[in-house]
Amino acid sequence: MSNPALSFKVTRQAPELVVPAAPTPHELKHLSDIDDQEGLRFQVPFIQFYRQSHLGRSRDPAGVIREAIGKALVHYYPFAGRLKEVGSGRKLAVDCTGEGVMFIEADADVSVDEFGDVLQPPFPGLDELLFDVPGSGGILGCPLLLFQVTRLTCGGFIVAVRLNHVMADTTGLVNFLTAVGEMARGQPDVSVRPVWCRELLSARDLPRVTCVHHEYDQVEGTIVPFENMVQRSFFFGPDEVAALRNLVPPHLTRCSTFELLTAVLWRTRTVSLKLNPADEVRMMSVVNARHKFNPPLRIGYYGNAFAYPAALTSAGELSANPIGFAVQLVKKAKNEVTEEYMKSVADLMVLNNRPHFTVVQSYLVSDVTRVGFETVDFGWGKAAFGGPAKGGIGAIPGFIVLYIPAKNKKGEKGITIPICLPAEVMDVFVKELDGLLETGRLAGDTPKKKTTPLITSAL
Repeated sequence: MSNPALSFKVTRQAPELVVPAAPTPHELKHLSDIDDQEGLRFQVPFIQFYRQSHLGRSRDPAGVIREAIGKALVHYYPFAGRLKEVGSGRKLAVDCTGEGVMFIEADADVSVDEFGDVLQPPFPGLDELLFDVPGSGGILGCPLLLFQVTRLTCGGFIVAVRLNHVMADTTGLVNFLTAVGEMARGQPDVSVRPVWCRELLSARDLPRVTCVHHEYDQVEGTIVPFENMVQRSFFFGPDEVAALRNLVPPHLTRCSTFELLTAVLWRTRTVSLKLNPADEVRMMSVVNARHKFNPPLRIGYYGNAFAYPAALTSAGELSANPIGFAVQLVKKAKNEVTEEYMKSVADLMVLNNRPHFTVVQSYLVSDVTRVGFETVDFGWGKAAFGGPAKGGIGAIPGFIVLYIPAKNKKGEKGITIPICLPAEVMDVFVKELDGLLETGRLAGDTPKKKTTPLITSAL
């Protein structure tokens, strides 16, 4: 498990701007209306751990990656610009000024192994490994990416990245990081050409909302209190998934692991919050829409290309019904996303002044297990861990939940899910979840055995 008590010192050099390594166009490029929504105007932290490798041949990772970023920015030059609002309706555009992305070189008196035998969020010292340079974290007029490369005592290193979410989704960021890795490894060109084409996901000339979008309902009420929030990570490997699958009826046992875990966690979270049974609750799942278009979006498209359709029910119905009820709701919501659905969202943004998605009694899930963060190679091999740096991202703690690829101590592949909840709610959540797992194991005639605690790290 990760070591939450770990303490170490990070020595940083002065932040600098890395500019494209060759001249780039100076132009104004509009974001799409899927990019340009209130709910994406925030910074997202990611982190990559790399162990010492003979592949690096004693090269300095900070110097190598700094130079590679400059080369990759020649292709992805909008990242070197700055955002501004143009015209009416708070429309965002990138002023491609070539000012560059922010870069910090650092050293830490700690090794990769000291972070624990399982690398997963929450990571100790994250604020030191991804330093928030004063004045750099705004949405408008600020660097669109921040990199910090921290060398470790073991010869390994950490690459932490902060992304302005309106510029790209996780697929788009991995496209860029892959290009940086290719430049770092000495390739003469990027293997996938970046594609802008944001007009493909912009509102139509005559905007019209043709689908139901409960994810943008304007609902009054209170959200989860911010006080006394704690974050814990839960690992779901083959044993845990098999146990939970025993809780659904036969006709739903072929549901995806994502659908199963989302149903279980949504229901468990709702039970733990002890909501009024009449309260309306929402689950929103991020659905990649790249292949929903005809033809599909080109592979190099690096803008935001997803929707988060909502499943609705009451807290009482969700809590009282078995897991299969929630699974069916999740499956139905996911299947709503089509090309027309995406166009309808873009039109809604323009017609309704770019509303924020619903946050009252809502729960948003994003699966990044197949995005490919761990495959990013800067010349030292694949990452020992790659993905979101923490749970609870966004302006509202605990609202967005991320599914991250991970391995347990036995080397089994699974999914780590960081959860943020008030401490007293978290205690109930753990008890409820453990109870479901135990019931599932018994239902599958799995002998009761001592297992690794489900909570694998806490901070």
